[in-house]
Amino acid sequence: MNPIQQAEEWYRQSLETGISLLESGNYSVDPYLLSKHDTRYGISLLIRPGAAINSKIQDFLDQLRIIDPNQYYYPGSDIHVTVLSIISCFPGFQLTQIHPEDYIQLVANSLKNCSPFSIEFRGVTLSSGAVLIRGHLVDDQLNHIRESLRTTFKNSRLLHSIDERYTIFTAHSTVVRYQYPIENISAWINKIREFQNHSFGTHSVNQLELVFNDWYQRKDKVNLLNRFKLS
Repeated sequence: MNPIQQAEEWYRQSLETGISLLESGNYSVDPYLLSKHDTRYGISLLIRPGAAINSKIQDFLDQLRIIDPNQYYYPGSDIHVTVLSIISCFPGFQLTQIHPEDYIQLVANSLKNCSPFSIEFRGVTLSSGAVLIRGHLVDDQLNHIRESLRTTFKNSRLLHSIDERYTIFTAHSTVVRYQYPIENISAWINKIREFQNHSFGTHSVNQLELVFNDWYQRKDKVNLLNRFKLS
């Protein structure tokens, strides 16, 4: 199974598992969302969907807010697709612990022969504690970028934790996290089902962002380190 097929199967299985967890009451509520003392930070390479796609995602979130306004909904400024978590968020990590220029140079070297590509945002899926927009790839370029970065960092002496939590192979975007028990499970599931194949649009990716970030990629806690153009 190639990475594109693997992602499609993961989306399908995650939706059914996520719905089963909701129905049984075994879904996860994030204990950190309401904390004022969350010190988890890391370094990530991101894709930012365009304004038109963001607008359609916010329209979807508005419909979920009607069902339950108490969940954590990502604002348009924070919506992203993670290309790679270079340093996965961990408590106490600070930018002063590394030399950002070294990371910028290494990423730039990795991306030298990487071309633009497209992501079709179509449908939604679930994790145990979140709602995700499905990102569908039409070619293997994103996987090529990830493999190039993995090889470059693993051959370097820079601090990184690539693939230590899990190996990323999808192009999804997390847009809701559960911070309280959901008020109306059946209505929530019905809305997810309604949008499970909904088209949010296609984004042409020609730019990536390297950021210092908190766990949720909140705009006021993100420090942009560099933007990279794909040639």
